[in-house]
Amino acid sequence: MPDSVPLATTARRLAATGVPVLPLSRGKRPVPNCRACAANACGGRPNMRDPGTCRCPDPCHGWAAATTNTTLITSAAWREAWRQAVAVAYHPGGAGLTVVDLDTPDAVDWARATLPTTRTVSTTRGQHWIYRGAMPSANAVRTGVDIKSTMSYARWLGPGTGTLTALPETVRALAVRTPARKPQAVTLPARTDAGFRGGGGECPHRTLVFLERGIAMAEQRITEASEQVHATVYATFLAVLSRHGRCGCLTDTHITRLFTAARAKGESPRHCTDAWANARGALGM
Repeated sequence: MPDSVPLATTARRLAATGVPVLPLSRGKRPVPNCRACAANACGGRPNMRDPGTCRCPDPCHGWAAATTNTTLITSAAWREAWRQAVAVAYHPGGAGLTVVDLDTPDAVDWARATLPTTRTVSTTRGQHWIYRGAMPSANAVRTGVDIKSTMSYARWLGPGTGTLTALPETVRALAVRTPARKPQAVTLPARTDAGFRGGGGECPHRTLVFLERGIAMAEQRITEASEQVHATVYATFLAVLSRHGRCGCLTDTHITRLFTAARAKGESPRHCTDAWANARGALGM
């Protein structure tokens, strides 16, 4: 476990320059929520998309925990968080910045050929290109490229080299997505009658209300994901198929709702289709 003092010191220095920071644990994950805030039971931070009621002094709620309050950063409430932390993360959008996260050598080559030069920071797999200006975050805008700005966080890896350039329209355009289309590649057994028989057996759900509740909960789970969106989408698809996929209840309308929720979190049509196909494969469907 690294010494937490240098991490807190780095965080305090960044905060003093107006960069909101938070402690990052292993796996590039924010330090876990405290018990009172687990699963967003507290209602969420007031600075999240949906105003909440939480006044917890602990570093909860992922990116929304990022703060420039140097007193809070070094307080007893955050002391345990820094003990668990392995790095400092920051909220780029809160600092008026956008990070183009380039995860592969090919992605770096693409950026050099396409984007205006700006401040760069080396990462374990590629580079962060940092621009002055904030925008909505988006995952997988192209192979090996994520955009981290508002409602997101990035690991602090040092000040980097080069001069900050104003956020170009080229980067903004990457996050513009076309409306989600009905997923043509996904097919499930159709409902065969009003008794919900299909898929080789009698439906255990009995009523449409049960199915509707399951789909609504799945949409909510995807929508509330603040990190590891790919994994959350796959796990949610797997849970829905495991519970509702064998009896023929699911329709294209239900599937489209799930895909739409995933697209709204930044998933591409290909990632949605792959996650669905992988979930079906895992269940032998």
